[in-house]
Amino acid sequence: MSDDFLNWIDEGTIAFPEGEGPQPLAQFYVNQIKPYYRAPHLCIGFPARYVDHGLTTSTELLPEWKLREKRMTVTPRYGTAVTDSVYITSRDGRNFRQSNDVFLPPGLRTKHNWSYGDNYIAWHVVETKSTKDDAPHELSLYATESYFTGRQSRLRRYSLRLDGFASIHARLHKGEFTTRPITFSGKELSLNVATSAAGSVLVEIRSPDGTPIPGFTLADGDIIYGDSLDRRISWKNNRSVESLIGQPVVLRFVMREADVYSLVFE
Repeated sequence: MSDDFLNWIDEGTIAFPEGEGPQPLAQFYVNQIKPYYRAPHLCIGFPARYVDHGLTTSTELLPEWKLREKRMTVTPRYGTAVTDSVYITSRDGRNFRQSNDVFLPPGLRTKHNWSYGDNYIAWHVVETKSTKDDAPHELSLYATESYFTGRQSRLRRYSLRLDGFASIHARLHKGEFTTRPITFSGKELSLNVATSAAGSVLVEIRSPDGTPIPGFTLADGDIIYGDSLDRRISWKNNRSVESLIGQPVVLRFVMREADVYSLVFE
């Protein structure tokens, strides 16, 4: 860290659990770590992931093979290395978790991708208007492509829903999960949630020992379906959770064909 680019403080290295983060075959570059503006207590980042499988039978099937051969006369990795981007999060800026799946894959073959230097996400996310008529705002990300083709590279815009970096996902067969104990100060529970037409979500509030709290049980819960950034949850048409403010609770979600992206007590 530096305030003047002359005097520097070594803040140490960031850490990942075993099996996450940079690996021998997958190095991280330009981590792009920054507090998320909608939840400043969370740091998020989009490292570019550098992978070099070497010269294999697949290398010759990647786009622009003749151009790759020319690049390899400078150094082999200019023709064999490929890059994509992943998603990492932290609450303290030092200890990070990596999402299970690639965040921005190279995509279908074109002359502009599957090269070293592609899919580097530019400085973080930007909230923008949606291109759809009455849709809410979305997040835009800008990533490099065509790094080694032509005389200049370029940025392509990608978009996702607000807070839509990752989700708890349920398929057709019903699934469920519970949160860690939560202490909150808001009066209503809001979900960023999306379901299919046949999908649904039910929420139960429990005490930390797992006992359902009367009035907030699964049987009391009103069924949730649809697609919303701010779906207020209710139990027998009651949305108020004010009686539980300040006491630890656990949320149980029972889901089918649904994604829960985030939750907040408002």
